[in-house]
Amino acid sequence: MLPLSSQLATWLPWLYALALLPVAWWPTRMAASLWWPGRLAGIGGLALVLAALAQAGLDDQPADRLGLAMATLISLLALVIVEFSARYLQGEPGQRRYLLALLGTLAAVAMVVTSRDLYGLVAAWIVSSLCLHQLLTFYRDRPMALVVAHKKFLASRLADVCLLLASVLLVRAAGSSELAQILDQVAVRLDGGALGWDLHLAAVLLVLAVILKSAQLPVHGWLIQVMEAPTPVSALLHAGLVNLGGFVLLRFAPLLSAAPVAQTLLVVVGGLTAVLAALVMMTRMSIKVRLAWSTCAQMGFMLLECGLGLYELALVHLLAHSLYKAHAFLTSGERVLQVRHQALQPQRPAPGLLSLLLGLALAGLAVALLDQLWRHQVPMHPLPLEALVILAVGLAPWCLRRSQPVYAALMLAALLGLYLLWHLAASWILASGAAFASAPLYLSLLALALFLGLYLLQAWIVARPQGLLARRLYPAAFAGFFLDEHFTRLTFRLWPVRPLPANQAITGERL
Repeated sequence: MLPLSSQLATWLPWLYALALLPVAWWPTRMAASLWWPGRLAGIGGLALVLAALAQAGLDDQPADRLGLAMATLISLLALVIVEFSARYLQGEPGQRRYLLALLGTLAAVAMVVTSRDLYGLVAAWIVSSLCLHQLLTFYRDRPMALVVAHKKFLASRLADVCLLLASVLLVRAAGSSELAQILDQVAVRLDGGALGWDLHLAAVLLVLAVILKSAQLPVHGWLIQVMEAPTPVSALLHAGLVNLGGFVLLRFAPLLSAAPVAQTLLVVVGGLTAVLAALVMMTRMSIKVRLAWSTCAQMGFMLLECGLGLYELALVHLLAHSLYKAHAFLTSGERVLQVRHQALQPQRPAPGLLSLLLGLALAGLAVALLDQLWRHQVPMHPLPLEALVILAVGLAPWCLRRSQPVYAALMLAALLGLYLLWHLAASWILASGAAFASAPLYLSLLALALFLGLYLLQAWIVARPQGLLARRLYPAAFAGFFLDEHFTRLTFRLWPVRPLPANQAITGERL
């Protein structure tokens, strides 16, 4: 029997689902108060999750900590997005249709993170995609919105096929659709020496489904081009639904850690997506499009972390990215004003290549010292080398602030300390899972080469923006390396969208 805290969390999707009934039957003459059922569901959902968290410390059995952490994130995002949507869509036609799709999406996503049954998880993930399709096509008179939603629909249905096949294999191997029994069967197989072809194939299919659902190259174009949808839909998509792939990988971490082919797919596809998307993002001017390319790159990094077995880092990345991206999209209007204000200020000279390399060296030294202190204080939780390199690359820009050395040093120390706290919290959240095997050496070397190569390439471009490399690379990066064009042509060749006006382009980005 599930502990009471987990039982309380499983009520969360039904709370959002029940809010659909009053919205569907709300009198037309009372349209001004249409959003109150959604607001009450958001408040009630957050209260329910907080009660589950409070109960988790009193339960005799260990709670589903990962599910509770994700449920807390979703309930918080739901409360904010519903309230923002009520103001954003004030006076717009079709608010009832929007709110129904939004609550349906929230209910499905909450079911994904709280379900203890594999078939329930897969069904909820499929329903969340179908409800999201209604949100992406909210403005049905905009041809570009229909085209992009069509591309996303096809990629998601292919992912659903992979999910269903993986589910059949997993249930067949375990004899049950309960997630706990499936992971127990994985542990039993590993004790016997090998997973077997069926679980290996299930892991590969699961990874392929996550790659398709998480908008990785070359099926990433729809994520970049969904800017026709309302801004709160973008916040929900980038902060919640895209990150479900990372959550599913964390759920099946023991399986993935024993499947080298699946790990290789995650590292190769995720790493290449992160590198290419980060380069393309440097060429973009639109705030929302830059954020979309950022999500694509961040999801690539998250998949790479899971492929390397850095599940604590992946969980920290998932939670932090969700909160940051929700805030970034919901405040994108203010960001535009900030960029315009910065354009009026005197431009600082670009840092030189030597300064950028020195910043990386200083960050590496700080992280190395931190690692030695960490090994002395917390020897039971060593920090992997790959995680240390990622930290050094990410924190290198803070070491470039020569005009404010004290501030830069304090911020660097604060960020490192904050990461360590998040790392400990993530280790505690994932403690209920099995011990994870480390990734093969060749994958670690590949990931390190990708991270360091990306930093050096970006440093060269920043230091020499008019150099030969930047001028040669810019046209291809601005075109997204032409990957989406090929996928778009294939998509419309296999399953054309409804006829569109002749003057409406079907490729490229809306800048």
